[in-house]
Amino acid sequence: MNNKGLKAQGEEGARFGFGRNWARYLALVDDERIAAAEESLLDMLGRESLEGLRLLDAGSGSGLFSLAARNLGATVHSFDYDPESVGCTRALRERYRAEDGGWTIEPGDALEEAYLSQLGTFDVVYSWGVLHHTGDIWGALGNMAPLVTAGGQLFVALYNDQRWLSKYWTRIKQIYNRGFWGRSVVIALHAPYFLVRHGIKRTFTPSARKRRGMDPWRDILDWLGGYPFEVARPEAVLAFYRECGFTLERMTTVDGRHGCNEYVFRAPLAGR
Repeated sequence: MNNKGLKAQGEEGARFGFGRNWARYLALVDDERIAAAEESLLDMLGRESLEGLRLLDAGSGSGLFSLAARNLGATVHSFDYDPESVGCTRALRERYRAEDGGWTIEPGDALEEAYLSQLGTFDVVYSWGVLHHTGDIWGALGNMAPLVTAGGQLFVALYNDQRWLSKYWTRIKQIYNRGFWGRSVVIALHAPYFLVRHGIKRTFTPSARKRRGMDPWRDILDWLGGYPFEVARPEAVLAFYRECGFTLERMTTVDGRHGCNEYVFRAPLAGR
């Protein structure tokens, strides 16, 4: 994310340490979590394999889904704005696929068109829970479209717009990022609710235990501290990509609650 992104949110509150959060998660990555990530990726894309495809992971974070895509046969290019997230992705590659020439990793910015333009195009562009943290969500969404090859897929996940509640969470995230005391107060007041909610969900929805292979505590901290923070209503996202010529293949929503709505779009064929 560049300085323009921070200014878009009034520079109220520092940027959340996404990479530091994911670095603590890496110790939990195991075969079960990797398999869950692979399963969720194939399920949402409606594919049985990624063999022979080129996949771009725009905002790779921990690197788990880059690893999953590589395991499924894709040639993968991962980038992230956060240097520590880049380090996490490289550490995961070193652990599971050392010296793998089919997986490249580097620093990059979803708002830097000059950087993105030299990447080429990809059969699948994947960006889960990233573009709403750039400080310019619509600019970042627009920058993804030219990266998808003709007839390829774009898979993005974006925070749902809850109107006044989203404004509340914006303020909470600003407080979280102002230092130790702000962070401590926010965690103390909000984390118990999310932990109880997660426990209930795991008890009554067994399938949620494997959802995406992620770690609940890291997700909670990402939610409480993740700033910059923007949101989008599904109809706005659909209209945006319709203007780009993309068609919706699949969408899952959080039914008005907080969290990410997921979208899979198909890019127009050449000449259309």
